[in-house]
Amino acid sequence: MRLPVKKLKLLSTVCLLGCVAVAHATDIGVVGLFPGKAILVVDGAPPKTYNVGSNIASDAKLIDADRESATVMINGKRKLLTMGQTVHRSAPSSGSSVVLKAGDRGHFTAPAMINGVSINMLVDTGASLIALPAADAVRLGINYRQGRPGSASTAGGVVPTYLVKLDTVKIGDVELYQVEASIIEQGLSTPLLGMSFLNRMEMRREGDQMTLTKRY
Repeated sequence: MRLPVKKLKLLSTVCLLGCVAVAHATDIGVVGLFPGKAILVVDGAPPKTYNVGSNIASDAKLIDADRESATVMINGKRKLLTMGQTVHRSAPSSGSSVVLKAGDRGHFTAPAMINGVSINMLVDTGASLIALPAADAVRLGINYRQGRPGSASTAGGVVPTYLVKLDTVKIGDVELYQVEASIIEQGLSTPLLGMSFLNRMEMRREGDQMTLTKRY
């Protein structure tokens, strides 16, 4: 697995296109920002310039724009879009959801329960799996050395790892079963909530909040 070091990689930016999940499947992306106007892509159509006050769609209106961001009103709710922010197009399903709030440094942390034991985790979309320091694995009652041996690259070099499956991972009302995790014996001090959990979520970022909604 690829293990990032001490740096949170939030939802990736694709072609510098900021997208926002909107009701009725309206997809709005920002490709240009100017004082009082924004160049937007709506539902994949060619880019079009909208002035503040213009209707973007039947349920959306541009209400503010500057060189840093655009604010749209969608079904009575404000959505802030920037060139560097991307959220999933799909609206959340009716499944269980949890809302996470960014900390002082802009990183998202999640108070989780693994196998029924509390643990705080750092949300990291750059980690392919949940990653746990060996000391935390022991505290959680995981006999990790029975897992499949492997290795991971960290700032301190290549370190041994053990691939295991966690019986349960729960954050708020969201609970998943049999989630793959990598136990790191050295070089990792913070538990990482990686993509083996996040791949099964719809992720929406709005300002300093991230909503995770269970997909399956």
